[in-house]
Amino acid sequence: MKLQSEYNNQMMRSLRLFYYVPLILISLLIMAISPRLLAGWQDEMQARQTATAGEYFQAAILFESAAQRLPWRYDLWEQAGMAALTMGDWDGAIRFLDKAGTKGLLSYQGKIAMGDAYEKKGDLESAIKIWKGALSVYETKAEVYDRLAQAYHSLRDFTAEEGELRDLLALQPQNASTHYRLGLLLAAKRPEEAVSELILSASLEPELDPQVQILRAGLDTALLEDDHAYRLVVSGQALAAIKEWGLAAQAFSQAIAIRADYAEAWAMLGETIQNLDQDGLPYLDKALSLDPDSVLVHALRGLYWQRQKESKKALAEFQMVVILEPENPAWLAALGDAYAQYGDLPPALEAYQHAVSLVPNDPLYWRLLAVFCSQFDVQVNEIGLPAAVHAISLAPKDALARDAAGWVFLTLGIYNMAEEQLLLAVELEPNLASAHFHLALLYLQKNQMNLAYEHLVRVRDLDNNGILGQQAARLLDQYYPK
Repeated sequence: MKLQSEYNNQMMRSLRLFYYVPLILISLLIMAISPRLLAGWQDEMQARQTATAGEYFQAAILFESAAQRLPWRYDLWEQAGMAALTMGDWDGAIRFLDKAGTKGLLSYQGKIAMGDAYEKKGDLESAIKIWKGALSVYETKAEVYDRLAQAYHSLRDFTAEEGELRDLLALQPQNASTHYRLGLLLAAKRPEEAVSELILSASLEPELDPQVQILRAGLDTALLEDDHAYRLVVSGQALAAIKEWGLAAQAFSQAIAIRADYAEAWAMLGETIQNLDQDGLPYLDKALSLDPDSVLVHALRGLYWQRQKESKKALAEFQMVVILEPENPAWLAALGDAYAQYGDLPPALEAYQHAVSLVPNDPLYWRLLAVFCSQFDVQVNEIGLPAAVHAISLAPKDALARDAAGWVFLTLGIYNMAEEQLLLAVELEPNLASAHFHLALLYLQKNQMNLAYEHLVRVRDLDNNGILGQQAARLLDQYYPK
């Protein structure tokens, strides 16, 4: 019995040890892990608070820290990616979102965000791959088709863009902007199909009507002709008029594919791709070889050489244009500008005056004459002022005419009249950068620095990438150093 009792006691001790040792190990493990868990939960809580407060840089750091401390919480990597994307850290967003994606735990919004980050980086091919992946897994969403259409547009893959726009319209048949974008696309490919889409877009969204009217004017002209190449050139010109350079280039390229000897199409393509940061001269040279007597070809070559600061070559082209069409006031004005850029002011003045004499009731050429006189300080009082006054008499509601008059008065030092005309100009057209610029110059001369500052900032914002915007930025740096 004694032996049996000792045996039983030993068994009980063994059983207690069997149960207690794992419990001790688990307790020790919890004690070792709990600070890490607590820190992770705390990081997550603080991350959400900072994100709510708009402090996305700190939120991204905290979400990353929480994800590292709570390794099974892959959703925290997605939250870190979203915060990084919001603050503009595209690489960080991709890195964080990719970590969530490696476990297949990236949500629909996460995939969209990851594509957005690649798009912001300029990697459109990767963005398209991510967005298409979202379509293959999740329910079809209009926002994905919209993103894909925009990406294909940037890549100038207009066939793929058309497909995405049509898929988007299947989901949102009353989407005005999508009908408009499809209309633009068709204008560059099949002009005869574009008008109905454009009309529908304007009926759904009246704010689109001004641009639709510009396009319709060109398309209506194009559709009067049976020559499809001609249709495409006219459509391309309409697209270029609203600065749709990629689509305009598409239209001109298709015209050339139909008629390889179409000089004007080559010339227009050369003009258009300059606005896509490519060299248009080879296309302009090809156009000249096909038709050395084309007015349009010489005019566009003149514009090309002006952009290249080759004023002598530009002058030669516009001289040829006027020889070919001597009674066209537009070419005479262009010739006057070419002479002025070359530095030969007397024949420049003569060209502008000749243009005015051909169309004495057109305020445009009186205004151009006044602007020339002010810009180059040529007989401002004798010729420029009467020209400006006459332009206003012909078009009193023309903001550009008022601006020209204000510039003339400013040049002459008649500040009260200058201010009156320039204020009228901005009242008629609040976003007229040149009028704001001239007002800024006026106020600088009058030492009204606060007013000058307001108009310089306005010019910089209105014409950020233009000549006036750059001049305004330089004046802001000069007169208002930080």
